[in-house]
Amino acid sequence: MSTELKPGETDKLWTISNIITLVRICLVPVFVVALITPWPTWFSIAGVSSTTKSLIAALIFILISCTDWLDGYLARSRGEVTNFGKFMDPLADKILVCAALLALVELRVLPSWPVLIILAREFIVSGIRMVAADKGVVIAASWYGKAKTVTQIIAIVLFIVKDSILPVTSPNPFDNPLYVLSWLVMVVALALTIISMMDYFAKARHLLGFTTSKERALQREGNAKSESNEEIARRIIESASEKGATIGCAESLTGGLIAGALTAIPGSSQVVHGAIVSYVNDIKHRELGVDAEVLKTEGAVCEAVARQMAEGARKNLDVDIAVAVTGIAGPGGEEPGKPVGTVWAAVSTQNSCEAMCFHFEGNREEVRNATVREALRMIEGALSTSFA
Repeated sequence: MSTELKPGETDKLWTISNIITLVRICLVPVFVVALITPWPTWFSIAGVSSTTKSLIAALIFILISCTDWLDGYLARSRGEVTNFGKFMDPLADKILVCAALLALVELRVLPSWPVLIILAREFIVSGIRMVAADKGVVIAASWYGKAKTVTQIIAIVLFIVKDSILPVTSPNPFDNPLYVLSWLVMVVALALTIISMMDYFAKARHLLGFTTSKERALQREGNAKSESNEEIARRIIESASEKGATIGCAESLTGGLIAGALTAIPGSSQVVHGAIVSYVNDIKHRELGVDAEVLKTEGAVCEAVARQMAEGARKNLDVDIAVAVTGIAGPGGEEPGKPVGTVWAAVSTQNSCEAMCFHFEGNREEVRNATVREALRMIEGALSTSFA
């Protein structure tokens, strides 16, 4: 396996961002002590009321939470992204949130059922990630997960301070606006918690066995290695000509090989409009409309990029069907969770956009040829289903 580092990564362990992450974990017990213990009495500090104590605990929690943004920013800006940091950073966030929730349950400020929902989500998502990692697939977090984290933090802060700033004096707690606000934010956080979990299920459905009949058919076809690319391409050109369908391509690792296979067939000029070889991220963004933030956070080899490449090619080339491929052909370029041979392919039609992840064995040429074969099969599948 290659040990080459991606741009912006380092093999150093004790980077400033990793140190901040470890400090964040070490400060979690400080926050818990500040929140649930009578520390003013222990240290004989006069004048520290329960209100002040809660505000101090909330301030510590906010400061610890802010270090999450700080270590991520420093790692990216200083080119010090490490595997250790990728592992510890999300773990530190979960430790902080879980500690805060359990402390609130201990203080009887928060019932246990919201905590059970949040913890169950974390266990389930961790299990899905383990299954994906075992198969060499990285499942990137969506904006649902990021929004979930932010709303959870806001809800926790509100529950820490609500009884101190505005105590419940009425028999009906809903007369207290801060009580109502705290629960509204918590409900939003719980909804995002469940939605983000379902998003992981959706992204990993092919790994967990929850695939559609169309995806299973495509996968079975992909296992058949006897047909040559020329035979598949010939069927595509004949079928597309009969149905009046037009085809385009967006290619990264194959560098135009898919278009080459199609245009090698006589009569392809009536069917194939063209191809966009987007070998670098800048071209993916500028010519195909791939989201720059997705390229930055998830990398070029992921489901979202493949889908956006396919849809961008279909629109820009003005075709009925567009196929896109992005992957790692080797011998170098592997990433954590994305070994050499990892390929995402997508096919876009007017009514749908399907994406699949493949893991090919072999050298660079074999990976590229296998990618061409699967891309051609996806085009053929789209012709049979969308132009029946």
